[in-house]
Amino acid sequence: MFKKLALTAALALALTSGGAFAAGEGGHIEDFDFSFEGPFGSYDQQQLQRGLQVYTEVCSACHGLRYVPFRTLSSESGPGIPEDQVRAYADQNFQVFDAEIDDLRNATPADNFPPNTSLGAPDLSMMAKARAGFHGPYGTGINQFLKGIGGPEYIASLLTGYTGETIEQAGTVLYENHAFPSGYISMPPPLSGDDVEYADGHESDMHNEAKDVAAFLMWAAEPKMMARKQAGFVGVVFLTLLSVLLYLTNKRIWAPIKGKKKHG
Repeated sequence: MFKKLALTAALALALTSGGAFAAGEGGHIEDFDFSFEGPFGSYDQQQLQRGLQVYTEVCSACHGLRYVPFRTLSSESGPGIPEDQVRAYADQNFQVFDAEIDDLRNATPADNFPPNTSLGAPDLSMMAKARAGFHGPYGTGINQFLKGIGGPEYIASLLTGYTGETIEQAGTVLYENHAFPSGYISMPPPLSGDDVEYADGHESDMHNEAKDVAAFLMWAAEPKMMARKQAGFVGVVFLTLLSVLLYLTNKRIWAPIKGKKKHG
C-alpha cells in the first residue's frame, strides 16, 4: 500500500514538474525575490507606494487599472496611504466618466482607476494573475506554493528584458524582449532606469522600478493575499489539532478492547 502511494506521489510530482517547464518555455523569466512570497510573506508598504509611483508616472499613460478602487490605496495590508492623500491623489491625477453629468470629472476615492484603452494596451488590474499557470520560476510545482504564482516575476522580467534590437513587420516596429514568449513585443521599452525620483529616497534604477511596479500590480490583483494566508494558517493549525485529538480519542476508546484481545 505504501509503495503504491509513493509511486502515485512521484508520478504527480513528475507531471507537475513537466507542466511547470512547459509553462515557462518561450521566454527567460528571472527569479526576483519579493517580500510576499512564501506562506508567511507579506507586502512591503514602502515598495507598494514606490510601485504606485512608477505606475502613475510611467504606466498609466497607456494602461488602466479598472478593477482597483482608489479607496483601497489606504488599506493597511496594501500601500497604506492616508485617506486625505488618497483623495488628493485621485483628484489630481485621474478623471473618470460620470454618467449622471455625461462628462468627465476628477476622480474621488469612491471611484475605480479609469480604464485606458486609447492605445489598445491591456488593462493591468489582473496582469499579475494572468500568469497563474506559470509555476515559477522554473522548477517543480511546489515553487508556486513557496515563491508565488510567477506573475510578478514575469512582469519584472518583461520590463527589464529588452535587448535594444528591433524589427519591422507590416509597418509595425517590434522590440526584442527575451522574457516575451515570441521574443518580440510591440510595446516600446517603458523604463529607462531614471524614470522616477522616489519620494522615499530609495535608489531608482531599472531593476528596482520593475520590481516595485510588479509588486504593486501583484497587490492590485491580489489585495486580500495576507488575509487569505492568515486564514489558511489558522485552518492548518486547527486541522492539525483536530487530527491529534481524534487520534487520542480513538486510542482511548479502543484501548480496553485491544487490551482484552491481547490478554485473551
